[in-house]
Amino acid sequence: MKRSMVNEILKESDAFIRSFGYVLPPFAYFSPEKMQEVDHSIYVERTMGWDITDYGLEKFDELGLFLFTVRNGIAADLGKGTGMLYAEKIMISRKDQLSPMHRHYIKAEDIINRGGGKLVLELFAFDDKGEIDRDSDVTVPVDGRMVTLPAGGHLKLDPGESVTLMPGVWHAFWGEGDDVLIGEVSTVNDDRTDNWFEMKIGRFSNIDEDEKPKHLLVSDYDTWLK
Repeated sequence: MKRSMVNEILKESDAFIRSFGYVLPPFAYFSPEKMQEVDHSIYVERTMGWDITDYGLEKFDELGLFLFTVRNGIAADLGKGTGMLYAEKIMISRKDQLSPMHRHYIKAEDIINRGGGKLVLELFAFDDKGEIDRDSDVTVPVDGRMVTLPAGGHLKLDPGESVTLMPGVWHAFWGEGDDVLIGEVSTVNDDRTDNWFEMKIGRFSNIDEDEKPKHLLVSDYDTWLK
């Protein structure tokens, strides 16, 4: 992705988020220079901040996702069973934009439709090797009730509705009818190690630096923040 495209997505996404009355925290608006000046260790350690991905395939409108990690704990605390063991994200799934089939090893997550169109999730259970089970039904909690779907069934969430996905449940999702603002409340999030994709794809985008970044992505931290 070109940096100019990333900058434009940041602008559009911030406006979309604000249209639903959700305002990002102050650190979201730090320039790269400001981020370098402040104590940025918490943002780096916990990978908090902006995240735009096309999964390395250069087809963001078809295959991509916007995310902002608002808060996040530390994976090491999970083993101790104490500390900040949770995370929160705000995301945007554009109309018909696919977030491809994947599962998590550790993370349990509530996926919440915060507004816009319908959020459609394609769901599969997993077999004893963790692979997609294309024969068995999949059962997930939807706002306090258990919902069972056939393998590959589509769960459609209207604004205000949510689903809980436990570790191992395979899922892909997209917006139907309009762009969708998505909330995610989860176990500590580690996007570098806790994603298993069905496709052979990457988690982060490759950036072509055709202009200066407006804000840093979490994937920029290793380069910009030493």
